Amino acid sequence: MPTYETLPRFTTDLDHLTPEQRRRFRQTVTAFVEDLRTGRFRAGLRVKRVQRTSGIYELTWSMGTGPAGRATWEYGPEHRPGTPHVIWRRIGTHDILTGP
Repeated sequence: MPTYETLPRFTTDLDHLTPEQRRRFRQTVTAFVEDLRTGRFRAGLRVKRVQRTSGIYELTWSMGTGPAGRATWEYGPEHRPGTPHVIWRRIGTHDILTGP
């Protein structure tokens, strides 16, 4: 199982989501974790590097009505050998990309 941590800004952003938006994020993370194990992300997760950054990625999913949900993250040092460690940075809509 991959390990993770959250930055304070991510926690603040998460608190501003609706319960339904948080539920959709949790569903997306289930698929994300499965893909971390295989080392290959499915196209539906739309994982890509954030432009003009070094080592920060975004994950995009549908939040139902309204704009798509996005979360930014980066790989951190492994806490267990051979197990990816993810640092969640921001979560919300496209607006989070101004300060990923």
